[in-house]
This record gives sequence, structure tokens and C-alpha cells, in this order.
Amino acid sequence: MSRVDERFLIRGETFEPAYMHLYRTGELARRVQEARQALADCDLCPRHCHVNRLENRIGVCRTGRYARVSSYFPHMGEEDCLRGWRGSGTIFFSWCNLRCVFCQNWEISQKGEGVDITPEHLARMMLELQAMGVHNINWVTPEHVVPQALEALLLAVEHGLRLPIVYNTSAYDSLHSLRLLDGIIDIYMPDFKFWTPELARRYLKAKNYPEVARQAIKEMHRQVGPLKFDEHGLAKRGLLVRHLVMPGYLEETRHILRFLAEEISKDTYVNIMAQYYPSWQVSDTRYPELNRRLTREEYREALRMAHEVGLWRLDRRQ
Repeated sequence: MSRVDERFLIRGETFEPAYMHLYRTGELARRVQEARQALADCDLCPRHCHVNRLENRIGVCRTGRYARVSSYFPHMGEEDCLRGWRGSGTIFFSWCNLRCVFCQNWEISQKGEGVDITPEHLARMMLELQAMGVHNINWVTPEHVVPQALEALLLAVEHGLRLPIVYNTSAYDSLHSLRLLDGIIDIYMPDFKFWTPELARRYLKAKNYPEVARQAIKEMHRQVGPLKFDEHGLAKRGLLVRHLVMPGYLEETRHILRFLAEEISKDTYVNIMAQYYPSWQVSDTRYPELNRRLTREEYREALRMAHEVGLWRLDRRQ
């Protein structure tokens, strides 16, 4: 990997996961208790369903007392700064609090493929991944299972977990959940999907998504700041924003990139992604406007927009 800018360098000998301080003071255990209690009248995501998940009742996320996991493994398909040479320890949580009509993992997010697991089982997954040598623990789609993930994290730390946590999210997160995570998460990786409420309602089934995402990303940045690396180019702490460029909607991209540059920081590390393809409910008869791939010209224009607003830390995933 290339030499790391000194401004964004965390030297290996000085790094420990953020949660270790809270663990030593007892605050991590207190957060777990608070998060678990919140399940009794759940408002842990922007849907605010207020169902008693401790009694296994379900709301929009279709998840009761226990998290469901579809798979876990060392993932070599993430950004270079996360996968390194031994992979990112990815845990795919099933179900979702969004209803993206183009979801490329719809079997997991919309059909719930996977198995319900206890906190003890989830903790063992994290420890097993650490034993495999992964560089981090990567929670994918955790917005609706923050209490369950925290329960498992405490158990895993008690048994020796010492890897940074990546919070890999759609950005449809409540400030309540994010404040529970303050001082626990090392790397926030939100995906900012759409800027316009009408498009968010049509494609994500959540009209308030843009405002929620803006607030969430601001809070994530407040907690961890710009993305920082060790001497080997591995991400250790900070904010990494993903944006999937959608065909025909470059104006959405323009607004999102301007927001990141002007209201977060021009030092924001951004992955501008070109790998959209029609999936799930997208077809000629349903959402025909999305039933094509992104063109090279559209992707080049998205990169040009990023440079135009002053963003310079770009991860160009084709």
C-alpha cells in the first residue's frame, strides 16, 4: 500500500480499539444494559416502531430479541484499507430497516436468509474471525441490531477481542443508537444513497432517509473524525462514506458530494462506486428507469463532481 499522509496516521504501537477504554471503566457494560432495555419499546432506528422486541415482537425490521446472521467470513471484497492482506472480518446481519427496490443482497435484507443467534454465539463469531487473522470486525447492516451487537461485543471483549469495529450501514440510523455507540465504534462506513425525499420514498420506501442520513453522518464524523490509517495503510479509525452512483441520477450525486465537502469535511474519505446493476424489484415493468447499468461517462462525471467540490480522498471502486 502507498505511504500514508502523516496527518491521517495512527502508529501501530499507540492504537487500541476505542471500546477498550469504555470496557475498563465499566461504561461498555452500562451501554449494553441501556441498549437492551431500549428493545422493550423499540425506537432504535428511524422507524420508531415502539414494539417490545424483548418479547420477540417485530416491527419494520422483522427482527425480535435476537439478531439473525446470514454469514461471516474474512471478506476480500471490501476497500483495500479494510481488507488488507487477511480480509475484513465481515458479519452479515439479516433483514433491514429499508426497502431498497434495487437491493443487491435482497435474499439477506428482504427475505431474511440466515439463522437467529444468541449474543454468546455472535461473540464466538467475532473471536473466531479474530483467530483467522482478519484486520477488523465488520458489522454489515447493523442499524436494527445495535443492542444485540453490543451484548455480543461485551462478551467477546471479555474473552480477548481486540480488533477495531467497522459499522457498515445504510446511514438510516437513529441518533439514539449512534450515541449508544459513541466511543465504541472505530470506523463508521455509511452509504449515502439519495438526497431527494421523493426519490427516497420511491426507491427506499423511506421519505425521511435523506435528512436522517445527513444527521447520522454528521454524528459519526463528530465521534471519529476523518479516516486514519496505520503505517501499512490499514484503516484504524474514522469515517469512510460510500456512495453508489445511480444511473440517470447524477444530480443526487452532486448534492451528496457537496454536502460531504461543505458540511462534513473536504478530508472525508469517499468511495464513489460504479457497480450498480438492476436487481431485486427492478425490471422493465417495475422501475424501468433503473433497469440499466451506469455508463462510463456517468461515472467519470461523478468523479469530476467530487474534485469540483474539493473532495480529494477518493477510493474509486469500479
